[in-house]
Amino acid sequence: MPPARSSRANKRRGGSTRAAPTASGTRTAHSNTKATPSGLESRFPTGPVPINTGNCEVIRDRDHSNRVTLMVGGVPSSYLDLNDPGFLAFEYMQQMAAVVDAVTHGPLKILHLGAAGCALARYWDAERPGSRQLAVDIDARLNERVRAWFDLPRAPRLRLRAADAAEVLRTTRANTYDVIVRDVFSGAVTPEHLIGLDVAEAARAALAPGGVYLVNCGDRPPLTLARRELATITRAFTTHAPSGHTLPAHAALIAEPGILKGRRYGNLVIAAVKPPVIPDDEPSSSGSTPSSNPLAMSTSATAPGPAPSSSTPTQLTLAESPLTSPALARALRALPVPAHILTGTELTRFAGTAAPLIPPHNR
Repeated sequence: MPPARSSRANKRRGGSTRAAPTASGTRTAHSNTKATPSGLESRFPTGPVPINTGNCEVIRDRDHSNRVTLMVGGVPSSYLDLNDPGFLAFEYMQQMAAVVDAVTHGPLKILHLGAAGCALARYWDAERPGSRQLAVDIDARLNERVRAWFDLPRAPRLRLRAADAAEVLRTTRANTYDVIVRDVFSGAVTPEHLIGLDVAEAARAALAPGGVYLVNCGDRPPLTLARRELATITRAFTTHAPSGHTLPAHAALIAEPGILKGRRYGNLVIAAVKPPVIPDDEPSSSGSTPSSNPLAMSTSATAPGPAPSSSTPTQLTLAESPLTSPALARALRALPVPAHILTGTELTRFAGTAAPLIPPHNR
C-alpha cells in the first residue's frame, strides 16, 4: 500500500484470471465458503465509513463479484478475493511472498507492521498452515471493521493489535519472528518515525536467526528515498563482532525494471536476512552466553529458515545468502509482472552514496 497500477493479466500456480483494477493478480488454489454478490451487498456498507484515522471504504470489483478493494483515506490499501485467501493482487506482495518462499519453510511466526485488510496475513495463513501472525495497525476501528468484514483467521492464527508499529517493534522480545513486514502508510508516504535506523535495528533484533525483514517502500524518480532506506537497512543488518570480523548485510532490492530505471512512481521491496548466527556482541533470546566465535552459525546458510544446529562453526558469505539464490531470481521473473532483484555489486551501485536515515535523537 499504496500499490502502483497495472493492467497485465494474471497467470500463476495454475490459476488464471483478469487483472485486478489496481494490480496484476496471482493465486493459489484455496477456497472458503462462497461469498455471493447478494451476501457482499449486505456485508459491506455503501460509501465511506468512519475510522479513527479518517474513513475507509470497500469497493467491489465490477469484473469479479467476490473481490474487493479496501480504501483507507482514499488510497487502495488491500485487495482481497473473499473466496480465495491464496490470491495476491498487488505486485509488491507477490514479490514478498516469493522472498519468503526462498528464505523460509514450514509454519512461521510473522509480525505485520501495518494491517489494513490483512491480504498477506490471509495468504500466509493458507500457504503456511500452523503459522502464528500478529498484525499491528494504529487504527483500532479499522481493525474491528476488517475483522468483521473479511472473515479473517482467528487468534492464535492471526491476532490484530491497535498500536504504533514502532513501539510494538521496540518492545518485542529478541529473536521472536521469522518474518517481519513493514507496510505502513499515511496517505502515500510511510510515517517518518518508521523509516529510521533505530527501527531497522529493532527489526533485526526481533527477528530469529535466518529471519527476513521485508519493507514496502513507495517512491518516485529519482528514487532518493529508496536509496536512503536501503542504506539504512544495510547498515542495521551489517554484523560487527568484537573480534574484528564484519559480516556484510544480506540484503536485496526488488522492483519492476521500469521502476528501478526511474521511469515512474512505484513500490520497491527491500529485503534483509538476519544471519543465522548469534555474534558475541549480541545477547541470545534465552539469556545464555553466546558462542565465543562471532561467526558461529546455528544452521547452513543455504538452507531456508531455521534448521537443526551444527556443531561446526561456519562463516556465512554473501554468495551463500538465500537472497542471491537463482531460484528466487527465476521466481520473481515469472511473476505476472516480472520483477528484478538487485544484490551484491548491483545493490551497492544502486545505493551509491546515499546516507542512512538517522533519527535526530541518535545523531
